[in-house]
Amino acid sequence: MIDRRAFTKAVGLGVGATAVSVGAVSNASAAFAAGSDRPGRPAPVIPAVTAGTHTTFTDLKRVQAGVLDIGYAEAGPKHGPVVICLHGWPYDIHSYVDVAPLLADAGYRVIVPYLRGHGTTTFLSPTTVRTGQQSAIALDVIALMDALKIPEAVLAGFDWGSRAAGTVAALWPERVKALVAVSGYLIVNLPSQKNPLPPKAERTWWYQYYFATDRGRVAMETRQNRHDLCRLVWEETSPTWRFDDATFERTAAAFENPDYAAIVIHNYRWRLGLADGERRYEHYERLLAARPPVTVPAIAVDPALDPFLPTTDGSGYRKFFTGPYEHRVLTGIGHNAPQEAPTAFAQAVVDADHL
Repeated sequence: MIDRRAFTKAVGLGVGATAVSVGAVSNASAAFAAGSDRPGRPAPVIPAVTAGTHTTFTDLKRVQAGVLDIGYAEAGPKHGPVVICLHGWPYDIHSYVDVAPLLADAGYRVIVPYLRGHGTTTFLSPTTVRTGQQSAIALDVIALMDALKIPEAVLAGFDWGSRAAGTVAALWPERVKALVAVSGYLIVNLPSQKNPLPPKAERTWWYQYYFATDRGRVAMETRQNRHDLCRLVWEETSPTWRFDDATFERTAAAFENPDYAAIVIHNYRWRLGLADGERRYEHYERLLAARPPVTVPAIAVDPALDPFLPTTDGSGYRKFFTGPYEHRVLTGIGHNAPQEAPTAFAQAVVDADHL
């Protein structure tokens, strides 16, 4: 899930911040599409769609990229401007099952990859360390872009995907045309992870501490326990999302990847300082420890009902965005923002592209 430390320090909104609030399937397009207060081109209006309108992707592909054979969904015109949508945990590409066709209809080539350890994404070598640290996942995105010969793209993500997108934007801004980051700046600051949060906030992260134990590791390695734990996280983090069994099961299939438990456990243990990172990524982690700013055009999105957010005003991370910027709140929406509010999310993507 998200970096639990990124929201504990409040800083000023700064100059140029725009804060707005939109509903799940609201008039976000009307509110944001005009572009009269931005220097860029007017953005197209995304038509409203009910969450759950689409259930499957029609074009599933694979490509060797870096240390992985990456499975991904693709939609839209082959030569359209590219948007790469990145999912989080415990989710998969179906978080974008409604967003992708909306963006495709707007003329974008949409790429939605399974992150390492998920779905059809597999490691090319059995000897590659199964690390879930932030720079490894970000470099997977760069490798995917290189393999598909994509020089730059709009990156959009939530949870792990937001962190990966923000990391790419911070370290390789020349590859990022614009950014949509749910929960804002999520780059992990390892030293700050040692400091406790208030007890109520710590309770929200119960699974993180569970994964720090062998008991939690075994639970993630056991199919039924893994299934039930992930569903519980869905229910707790999206309190108003009335998803059905079929919706969850489509995503739960991605948890059957043989490396799933290893990647998930390492991700959370590494973030708590309980597991070492891999040497090949040390250089990038040192750069990230300096909290590099995001200089590309960016829209930060805070779901109002996300239990991991102490506030939804974006003040805790505003200073890290130094380029063209907007902040938005999704009223009535929980953690899985793109799947719960596909219209507003897709509108944020096209608006970021036009900042």
